[in-house]
Amino acid sequence: MEAKACVLHAEKDLHIENVPVAEMADDQVLVRIGAGGICGSDLHYYLHGGFGVVRVKQPIVLGHEVAGTVEAVGSKVTRVKAGDRIALNPSRPCGKCKFCQEGQHHHCLDMWFYGSAMRTPHSQGAFRELIVAEEYQCEPVGDKVSLGEAACCEPLSVALHAVKQAGNLAGKKVLVTGSGPIGALVVAAARYAGALEIVATDLHDAALAKAVEMGATRTVNVSIEPGLKADEFTADKGYFDVAIECTGAGPVLKDVIPALRPRGTIVQVGVTGEVPIPIGVIVGKEISLVGAFRFNTEYALAARLIKEGRINVKPIITATLPVERAVEAFELASDRRSQMKVQLTFS
Repeated sequence: MEAKACVLHAEKDLHIENVPVAEMADDQVLVRIGAGGICGSDLHYYLHGGFGVVRVKQPIVLGHEVAGTVEAVGSKVTRVKAGDRIALNPSRPCGKCKFCQEGQHHHCLDMWFYGSAMRTPHSQGAFRELIVAEEYQCEPVGDKVSLGEAACCEPLSVALHAVKQAGNLAGKKVLVTGSGPIGALVVAAARYAGALEIVATDLHDAALAKAVEMGATRTVNVSIEPGLKADEFTADKGYFDVAIECTGAGPVLKDVIPALRPRGTIVQVGVTGEVPIPIGVIVGKEISLVGAFRFNTEYALAARLIKEGRINVKPIITATLPVERAVEAFELASDRRSQMKVQLTFS
């Protein structure tokens, strides 16, 4: 059996092709994909053939933000049944290494993550009509939300993990730098976590408007002076208790640190290269700098929050195109000024 899939061969060389559908084992699930969101990493593969040292070296099916309907289940599967609508966790940890044994599955030494060229052979992705998955990857989302909303479980999981890394946010003043899809969802996650004030930044007013829809109490366009250098943010050693940095732009930390109160926390979500850090200020203000990598148990929570309507992800979905128009969708997703989350649909 074969199914249509979104296959990248090289930079800007994307095709819709038939790919084999694996045989389903007794403990596996066959899922008909309904919707998939184009992530920043998908865009890097499409636009640049990779990012950093990670390069596309062989044809790869893209996509890891997906949801669909269970088509069939193996005889040993009990978690879901045919007809269930599910979000599909793209993480497939080995379950055997020391980190998996410690419950830190996102740090697995032998992780297979949908649509990743970090290893060779590449880990094939989920932008395809049919996919065989493990039972544990399936998170039921009920029948009240769209599959497009359910496909936002993965980026929401990243946001929830970032907020968890920040510690207790109840009553705190939180700065979120970068109001793209992850930043907007971090805003929603921080609001869910009880933050008193959430200030979102970005270079574009359209993104800031989305941040407000997701729960930001204020926004700052950092392309306009003074941005975060305003006296209200820097006076008396800083204003914010927590900063969650989603841009991955090195210079941003230079503006964030003066705006952070002593003993404040920076959670770094955005990925970048080497960045100069003012160690003296970090020491003097006793600032905690914490990384946030993907997600772990947060995927199940994200599915539940979307399913129950406790976090509304619809504002970040700005365009939806059929998979046959995948190239157009990827080009559209690269327009940061007009788009937040572009999704594909699968027949």
